[in-house]
Amino acid sequence: MEWGDNMIGTVLGGRYEIIEKIGGGGMALVYKAKCRLLNRYVAIKILRDEYINDEEFIKKFRRESQAAASLSHPNIVNIYDVGVEKRDDHDIHYIVMEYIKGKTLKEIIREKGKLTVDETMDYSIQIAEALEHAHKNHIVHRDIKPHNIMVTEDGRVKVTDFGIARAATASTVTNTSNVIGSVHYFSPEQARGGYTDEKSDIYSLGIVMYEMITGKVPYEGDSPISVALKHIQEEIVSPQEIDSTVPTSLQNIIMKCVKKSQADRYSTASELLRDLKRMKYKDANYDLDNTSIIESPTQIIPIVEDEDVDNMKKPRKKKKKKNDDNGSTKVKLLAILLAFVVVSAAVLGYYKLKDWFITPMVSVPNLLGMPKDKAEEEIEKLGLELRLGKEVYDNEFSEGQIVWQSVEAGEKVKKGYPIEVNVSKGGALVKVPSLINKNITELAEILSEYGLEEGLVKYDDSDTVEANIIMNQDPEPYSEVEKGTKVNVLVSRGPKKKTTIVPKLIGLTEKEARNSLISNQLQIGQVNPKPSDEYPKGVVIWQSADAGTEIEINKAVDVYISSGPEEKPEEPEVNDDKEVPFSISLTLPQDGSEIEIRVDRIQDGVRETMYNKVHAADGETVKIPLKGKLDAQFEFYFNGEYIDTRQHPDA
Repeated sequence: MEWGDNMIGTVLGGRYEIIEKIGGGGMALVYKAKCRLLNRYVAIKILRDEYINDEEFIKKFRRESQAAASLSHPNIVNIYDVGVEKRDDHDIHYIVMEYIKGKTLKEIIREKGKLTVDETMDYSIQIAEALEHAHKNHIVHRDIKPHNIMVTEDGRVKVTDFGIARAATASTVTNTSNVIGSVHYFSPEQARGGYTDEKSDIYSLGIVMYEMITGKVPYEGDSPISVALKHIQEEIVSPQEIDSTVPTSLQNIIMKCVKKSQADRYSTASELLRDLKRMKYKDANYDLDNTSIIESPTQIIPIVEDEDVDNMKKPRKKKKKKNDDNGSTKVKLLAILLAFVVVSAAVLGYYKLKDWFITPMVSVPNLLGMPKDKAEEEIEKLGLELRLGKEVYDNEFSEGQIVWQSVEAGEKVKKGYPIEVNVSKGGALVKVPSLINKNITELAEILSEYGLEEGLVKYDDSDTVEANIIMNQDPEPYSEVEKGTKVNVLVSRGPKKKTTIVPKLIGLTEKEARNSLISNQLQIGQVNPKPSDEYPKGVVIWQSADAGTEIEINKAVDVYISSGPEEKPEEPEVNDDKEVPFSISLTLPQDGSEIEIRVDRIQDGVRETMYNKVHAADGETVKIPLKGKLDAQFEFYFNGEYIDTRQHPDA
């Protein structure tokens, strides 16, 4: 049993919780998962065990998956993330992609047996549009098959498995029964292990179209090798031989897609898409059943119609002569007709006469970059019809200019043929950058660089994303929007702050207070003793957070513990006859002069100088030591001038 079979409940990348297995292929298993960060469902493809030790395969798998993640198209499944995670010394390589609620095209074909022409055309066009976008971004799928094409409930096609297909090599053809299924859609060059390119995808799409319209694949065999050999050697039975109701035009498109030689197929997905759309819209002036149209797209209409040629070459039936007179009469009429033709040719010229029998052809001009009004004027001059298609944003062409035409410049078409064009709405379309995992402080600078503006900034709690990091954005990364569009972001506030209620600690012992705090998810902080006449020793008399208030969990609460009643020092006995020392502080002025300070004591009727010194008047405070009985008087003199009289401070 593979590791992948035990993945239910596993969380990858710290955010993707695997819920259920929803599918599997030759190279990977597919699961439905819940993204905890963005609260949405995703699909996760996990590489099978047999490939995890193939370093070359892993490098290609990672490189091509990351390249595929750059694709952004409504018909391609979005890839959100690519990663590897180690579990029990086992590497799990995975791709996180858009979760599609729907069925595979293979399931739809099995349920219906075969599809209608309209269904086949609709799905084929959407698949071709996906390939066109991928090929323009230099991504080749290499494993187009109904199993890799999802169809949503509203009929939207989503091509999946870009990237992982390219990592596969010819050696994978016989590895598993699931991969064997791919050989039914392999191009001859893939079956030979030769060079594959965009035309290989076109071949595979041709096989898918074949299966949609007929209900079966063109080649069956007892082994993958026998099927592969048929792709290389055998011609395909045409769809009309299986079902005569298949339109010739659709058959021609399919048969061109599945040519053995790459050079004989459509050159690009864009060419294929053009023929598919022409058939779908059933252009009245476009001969859908004419093989030469599909085989040579540059030759849209033959110079001389088949019917005209047949009529000109068809011999007249001979009738039995009734008499010689009748024969001579016919000869005379024929001579008159020939004379008329000769005279007409001389008068009108050969080309004028040709126009009587053949519909005139005109060369389609190059309309790209031309203003719409001028393009309409040019087309009308040539006797063609201009049809307006879509208005689209385009950075290459200015507003009102033609950005696309349905028939390429230089091609020959009949007069009256409609040329559809798309018109530019201006070059205001920009690709939205990925802001996810960026710091909110970078937002303004990044948006300014892309010509976008800051929209609504919302914050939300997250246990997995640190504070101030962007978790989600709208519009999504890599989508195309007008310049100046506001981009809304969701920013992490970090883990949600959990709170608790502070218990009453006053009156409890230190141990009781500590236990009470722990039970309320709090901690005890500093414990300091303090005297108290109200509370006995060892009891809490004060707490730093009031009881009943709400604070964050794990916070510390400081307390004071009673050390008992405060001890008062004994008052010394007062002896009026004893001299008690003390000191007096004086603050000097700050004027740069010198001051002589003299202190005289008057005690028991005797005057005595106790202090006499010169100090600099620098604004400092000086402490003057004195002593005397409690009833002594002290007189202060500055520079011999009386200032003040003071008593002993304890008197």
